[in-house]
Parts: sequence; structure tokens; C-alpha cells
Amino acid sequence: MEQQGKPRHIVTLLARRVAAHHIARVTAVTVEQGLNIDKITRLSGRVPLERIEANTKACVEFSLRGIPVDLTALRASLLELSAELDIDVAYQEDNIYRRNRRLVVFDMDSTLIEAEVIDELAKEAGVGDEVAAITDAAMRGELDFKASFAERMKLLRGLDESVLAAVAARLQLTEGAENLMSTLRMLGYRTAILSGGFDYFARHIQKQLGIDYIYANHLEVVDGQVTGRVCGEVVDGQRKAQLLREIAASENISLEQVIAVGDGANDLPMLSIAGLGIAFRAKPLVKATAKQSISKLGLDGILYLMGLSDRDTLLWQHE
Repeated sequence: MEQQGKPRHIVTLLARRVAAHHIARVTAVTVEQGLNIDKITRLSGRVPLERIEANTKACVEFSLRGIPVDLTALRASLLELSAELDIDVAYQEDNIYRRNRRLVVFDMDSTLIEAEVIDELAKEAGVGDEVAAITDAAMRGELDFKASFAERMKLLRGLDESVLAAVAARLQLTEGAENLMSTLRMLGYRTAILSGGFDYFARHIQKQLGIDYIYANHLEVVDGQVTGRVCGEVVDGQRKAQLLREIAASENISLEQVIAVGDGANDLPMLSIAGLGIAFRAKPLVKATAKQSISKLGLDGILYLMGLSDRDTLLWQHE
């Protein structure tokens, strides 16, 4: 009874396959921190023992109670465990907001789609390597986003407008994106793209996934050619955070009820103010800074962090 009334916590273990030693190691870390395990729940369906498919998902959720000896040390230990065992381990408080999120906002490039669109355009313009190097440095946080963006845009000057449709047609959605979006729609969530990329491509993804809001940079085209400029305010990290606040306010949703998902340094401002900020297949700086990260599964692994099981989603889909 001594744990009664003490704070509750959730630790979520995600991998292609969860093994007994994964559970044992997570258990050891929580016990060291003085936390009591109330319950261990498998959120995923059963994984075939004889093989692991490319998109196999496994998830175990630990319901904990107590006050950690050192919360910073707990988070650090779980991060180290993730790297050592090649799994994802997420920690969050089990509060009233966890199952009451209402809005999910996404970065687009390398998050909802498996490409950086500006790099794809650069390949068409014959400056692929040059632009990709600048993009990588910007996403790692080594360059100012606005300055690097302007530099990359200049290299696209003169690109034929017809290339945009060709690039849009070959964009691949990230693993789990369609399952995640159909589930969120079914549950009544609002969704948004907040992208430092381009609205032409954001509209293309919006149609595919049924997303409610899109905010991205408008690529200027004059006489059928890309000018190397964007119209209006550049959507950088601070702008993404501002847009998140504005959408939440317009939907009458508190920031605690928002989930934000992104992979680059320019996503950190919005990840930091959302109730659940998730670094998805992110650069090392972003993964280390964000409170939550998913690297081993697809986007629908986010459903597990929301406390939803495969059984839950299957039941809803068949109702």
C-alpha cells in the first residue's frame, strides 16, 4: 500500500522483436530508481518466432509507480539501454493528458516521407551532392536553418516547373504513415504538416493521407522556372512552434494535448512545447534532446506511445 497515491509513469519498449533480456534490463533500471512495476502489458500482436519480417512491430508497456531517485539519470539510463540493445525505450509521466491528446503535427521531409524534397529537386538541377551536404549539416543543427535554406534555394534557380510533378510522383511515404493516419482519423484527431519544405509537395501528401492543415514554404515559379526564392515567411524551427501554438488555440486544444513529430534540429522548438514530442528516426542531436524517440519502428509506433494496442486499433477498424 505504500506506493498508493504516488506518481505514475509509463516506460514503453519498442523493437522489431522484444526479447526476455530486453524486459529484464528495463526492469533493472526502473528498480534501481526506486519505482514499483504495477503491470507489464504487451501492446503489439504476437511476433512470429521463426522470422522477423521487415515491418514486424513489437511493444511492451511498463506501468510504474513511485518517485524516481534521479529522473535525469533514469532518462539517461534508458537512452543508453536503447543504444546498447538496439531498441527504443520511451519514458513519460502517466497523467490525464496521455490518453487525451487531440492534435498531431508532423514535419514532412524524412518524417512523413522518406526523402528530403529539396535534395530531390537538387538532383534534377544537377547540384544534388552540394545541396545534400548543406541539408545534412542544417538537420544536424550545425548551420542556421534560414541561412542554409537560402543557400540551397539559390542553387535551384532555373529548374523547370515540370520537374515538381515528377518529384512528387516518386515520393515514398514512410513505413506506418498510412496506418497511423487512418487510425488518428478514426479516433477524431486533428493533424497538420509543419514543414520547412514546400507547400506543393505538402498538398500532395495531404491528399494521400487526409491531413487537416498544411504549412510550408511557397516555392516561387516565374515563366515556368523556379526562381530560387520562396514567397512569404520561411517556415523555420521557431515558425513551426508558433504555428503549433496557433493551430492548438484555434482548435481549443492545450499544448499538453498536442503530439509533435520530427527528425531535424529545426523541429526541436515544436517538439519541446508539445505534450508529447517525438524524435522520429532523428539525427543524434535531436534524439538526445527530445524527450521521446522512435528509431526502430515505423510511424505507427507512435500509437504505442499513446497507449494504444494493436488489438484496440483492429477492434475500432471493424466496428
